[in-house]
Amino acid sequence: MKKGTAAPQRVLKMAVWIQAQQLQGDALHQMQSLYGQHFPIEVRHYLSQWIEGQLWDVIDLENPQEEFKAKRLLDSLIQELQNKAEHQVGEDGFLLKIKLGHYASQLKSTYDRCPLELVRCIKHILYTEQRLVREATNSSSPVGGMMDSMSQKYQQINQAFEELRLMTQDTENELRKLQHNQEYFIIQYQESLRIQAQLTSLSTLPPADRQLREPALLSKRATVEAWLTREANTLQKYRLDLAEKHQKTLQLLRKQQTIILDDELIQWKRRQQLAGNGGPPEGGLDILQSWCEKLAETIWQNRQQIRRAEHLRQQLPIPGPIEELLNELNSTITDIISALVTSTFIIEKQPPQVLKTQTKFAATVRLLVGGKLNVHMNPPQVKATIISEQQAKALLKNENTRNDSSGEILNNNCVMEYHQTTGTLSAHFRNMSLKRIKRSDRRGAESVTEEKFTILFESQFSVGGNELVFQVKTLSLPVVVIVHGSQDNNATATVLWDNAFAEPGRVPFLVPDKVLWPQLCDAINMKYKAEVQSNRGLSEENLVFLAQKAFSISSNNPDDYRNMTMTWSQFNRESLPGRNFTFWQWFDGVMELTKKHLKPHWNDGAILGFVNKQQAQDMLMSKPNGTFLLRFSDSEIGGITIAWVAENPNKAGERMVWNLMPYTTKDFSIRSLADRISDLNHLLFLYPDRPKDEVFSKYYTPPLSKAVDGYVKPQIKQVVPEFATANPDPASGNQTYMDHGASPAPVSHPHTYGIYPPMSDSMLDTDGDFDLDDTMDVARHVEELLRRPVESQWGGPQS
Repeated sequence: MKKGTAAPQRVLKMAVWIQAQQLQGDALHQMQSLYGQHFPIEVRHYLSQWIEGQLWDVIDLENPQEEFKAKRLLDSLIQELQNKAEHQVGEDGFLLKIKLGHYASQLKSTYDRCPLELVRCIKHILYTEQRLVREATNSSSPVGGMMDSMSQKYQQINQAFEELRLMTQDTENELRKLQHNQEYFIIQYQESLRIQAQLTSLSTLPPADRQLREPALLSKRATVEAWLTREANTLQKYRLDLAEKHQKTLQLLRKQQTIILDDELIQWKRRQQLAGNGGPPEGGLDILQSWCEKLAETIWQNRQQIRRAEHLRQQLPIPGPIEELLNELNSTITDIISALVTSTFIIEKQPPQVLKTQTKFAATVRLLVGGKLNVHMNPPQVKATIISEQQAKALLKNENTRNDSSGEILNNNCVMEYHQTTGTLSAHFRNMSLKRIKRSDRRGAESVTEEKFTILFESQFSVGGNELVFQVKTLSLPVVVIVHGSQDNNATATVLWDNAFAEPGRVPFLVPDKVLWPQLCDAINMKYKAEVQSNRGLSEENLVFLAQKAFSISSNNPDDYRNMTMTWSQFNRESLPGRNFTFWQWFDGVMELTKKHLKPHWNDGAILGFVNKQQAQDMLMSKPNGTFLLRFSDSEIGGITIAWVAENPNKAGERMVWNLMPYTTKDFSIRSLADRISDLNHLLFLYPDRPKDEVFSKYYTPPLSKAVDGYVKPQIKQVVPEFATANPDPASGNQTYMDHGASPAPVSHPHTYGIYPPMSDSMLDTDGDFDLDDTMDVARHVEELLRRPVESQWGGPQS
């Protein structure tokens, strides 16, 4: 099996059910509890290979449009079951045939109207089986160098749960022993009362009879009372020992809960926050839920034990410190379960962090311990409210903020639903909308797009037959409210800075005013890759270019910037020197342009992008004429320009670098970058030396079809008149001007039109760059000419 790895991986995947059948003890019980009428274990057994061979993970359960894929899988599952049933023979086969046929009908009737629920169910089953097998494998094999830190951590958590299980079982046994001893004590105590009653009744007897019977009764009473005294001390010791064992259990419980809630859950929330900046997905909550459920189960068992110990003490009060100890244990266990419940009421799917008024949005909240505490028996309702940063601060200080809100959300109430197959209790807000917002008074330079709000989700429910009532609240990540799309850019900056640099457990919503440049680089690189949907992020050279722009420094050494800090004002409050936009606004413009129009070229490495005009000149002057590169415009938001090297028409034998006026989204909505590069025949090699057609030809628009009904379809092509015939590419065969032989006269201009260096031409921008708008005017004029009937325009029919 040394050749290739595909086969071994396949075998491992197919072996999950075989390994699951080897589970023992609690793990086997957990595996068996996954199955029931919703998905019979026999179906899992007889279709194990087929089930494990399907691509369940590719179906997005939150997307209703995926339902047809789920329906196809359901139909295939039923067909597989029916095929399996038909191939059963013999006496046992006859019964199995009936059984499998029944399961096929049952699954069809259960999931035909909701096939996504079948996918949810099977994904949960497979995930849990894999986890149980993995845990069992890890616990039975020695911990070696192969086990990474994550699995070590998981093993430690699972070992602590096993220790808690044994401790809880021990205290349960001790409690039963105590109860048995106390019941026997009470029986003996009743015996002592009976002896005392007999002694009292002796006074009515004649002296002779009393003297005859009294010594034996007195001796018996003395023996019983001595036993009772000794047993009372023993019972007191048992109670104290049991209380001490409970104290140790609660200490370990608290430690385990701290690891899960303050480490693992907080890390999940941090990953969720970074995912808002384009970081990797935060990961599912299934493992966390299984841990929280184990905590809930263990806490509840210990709570019931402590209550039973309290009941035994009330049945037989014996003077001593036990009453105080039990009160302390009761208080501690209540604190622990309160912390668990309130901390596991979380936001599984965050509302959008840039929130536009009058726009539909969604969110999902989940209670990780809802299933174990049977909260779903009386499903709680969750309410969503938008509150300000100040109101969030007051809320966390437990100050009275009842009925305080900063706006009105429509459809802001939702009942939590329990999903039997996955054991999750959650509320899906699908159609919320922010009707209005009430802003606070702003001071100084702060704009509306720097003001942070949060969505407060709150609910109330009881557990243990109304023994404990919980009011739970959770705050969303900060949201910035906008009323117009033009505010999106600056609002995104506020969210990006907050997500990247927020400290866990901060006061809402404090963030540092300045951060180290490398920290900011990590944040904007993460955002860039996510927005452009590319694995090609920002290189060290790109980041040096950005540092030069941010700090107005010319150094090319990355080390010169490592200890520099950038303030929020430098990031998105103060304009760059000589510009009317901020660093972030420029960078965001680059991201938007690349995302919408340049993604394939960025992924191909065809766009250098982060290069200034002087750097482009230095790079191109050492290359042959016709070599060009693409760089983002310094002077315009969301612009990209072409720089190329060619002869200087004013000085024979001298070469120079020329720059086109930057293209923007508006330009690329008319004609793509690849087609524009194709149009310009003087562009021959993409820097450093790649023939342009080799890089861009796969993105060229195919030629237009021939004339129909006597009309010719117009086609726009761009032209730089100065280079209309320079350096033609003999292989391309492209005309320099418009198709159909349109006259170049309308676009003929003085010698230096549209190129660097600047001349006194009205079509040049301040840098002497090519003005596309004027060229488009020419193109539109030609297009009008082309719309005329072919006969009158060209003097005869054209093919």
